[in-house]
Amino acid sequence: MLEEIQADTDTGYQGIKKLHANSVLPKKKTKKKSLTAEDKAQNHKISSERVFSEHAIGFIKRFKILSEKYRNRRKCFGLRFNLIAGICNFELGG
Repeated sequence: MLEEIQADTDTGYQGIKKLHANSVLPKKKTKKKSLTAEDKAQNHKISSERVFSEHAIGFIKRFKILSEKYRNRRKCFGLRFNLIAGICNFELGG
């Protein structure tokens, strides 16, 4: 089942290909070789698909439930996170 899931990641996850074969990574330029126009177009396509998830993560971080230490009861964390995710889905139209 994990093989069916596609992981769209950014360049910070260069080693994920070893763990997850069905992952999509943008190409990185090197000091000696720059990117071709085809590579740049592919990177643009990958980033345009990832922008929706990045906006959702940023929206959730505004509630500080993920960006700071959670200081309330552990039993309530799941409920609160699900409520915040529901608000985010409603606001983002998902």
